[in-house]
Amino acid sequence: MRAMLLDAPGKKLRLVQIPVPHVRPGEVLVKVEACGVCRTDLHVVDGELPDPKLPLVPGHEIVGRIAALGEGVVHLHPGARVGIPWLGWTCGECRYCRAGRENLCERALFTGYTRDGGYAEFTAADARFCFPVAERYGAAEAAPLLCAGLIGYRSLRMAGEGRLLGIYGFGAAAHIVAQVARYEGWRLFAFVKPGDEAAKAFALSLGAEWAGGSDEAPPELLDAAIIYAPAGPLVPAALKAVAPGGRVVCAGIHMSDIPSFPYDILWRERSIHSVANLTREDGEAFLALAPQVPVVTTVETLPLEQANEALARLREGRLTGAAVLVMS
Repeated sequence: MRAMLLDAPGKKLRLVQIPVPHVRPGEVLVKVEACGVCRTDLHVVDGELPDPKLPLVPGHEIVGRIAALGEGVVHLHPGARVGIPWLGWTCGECRYCRAGRENLCERALFTGYTRDGGYAEFTAADARFCFPVAERYGAAEAAPLLCAGLIGYRSLRMAGEGRLLGIYGFGAAAHIVAQVARYEGWRLFAFVKPGDEAAKAFALSLGAEWAGGSDEAPPELLDAAIIYAPAGPLVPAALKAVAPGGRVVCAGIHMSDIPSFPYDILWRERSIHSVANLTREDGEAFLALAPQVPVVTTVETLPLEQANEALARLREGRLTGAAVLVMS
């Protein structure tokens, strides 16, 4: 099969021919139709996340159809349409798994990081972590739901029960969570890179009532703010923008260092939360909710062999919505 392979962090991916994955007990073989290009992929490729499996096939926003079943898989069938997310395997035995917090599993494996992912024509996946994907979505349109959507959904749940929500960094995850938030009755305020007029217009088109630079204050204090941009200086900025009792949710797996800030902007029961991975419950709930909203994704498609171009455009902020690799 064709695949894009990472030999070492910091290097460009190579287009290679490698064997179709062997399916172990409890796994399924999936013929990949589309794979989203996520900022986490950038963190892996650029070496910001330590100790990836090498060589590695990146990619964890995977949509495809089951081509073969491993021994013991009875709840899925060949031809079924599934999505494969970032969290690829958990032990089921550690204290976090036993407490229903499998997103914090001590031995977890991650798709496109510590196990091969979807920048390829086929991938093998743990059948427990394959979710049904509504047929109403095209493969490319559905791909961002598997991480941008899922992490966006988990971060929105962490934002609490307020009604004024700020979103910092208006990319793939933000453009999905904005639709869910509006559906649930939140008022939206968008913060973009200073001077990025296209991002402002995009946010306003998705229901934000105000859009400004990340260096600006919103017209009203917020109940919660979610940070999708991997920039630590946004944390104190967001703390200043939330009201007493407000929450700042850091939704990325990697962020630059947070600068020191005065206790005064944290005081009065403001709080900072981080989001780690997802649970199967998140996946099932969000993928059932998305068609009801309905969530509409904005995507730019590229062929598999242009994965390096897609990553470069994401790195340089030259995308509207999400980039998705499609198999031909």
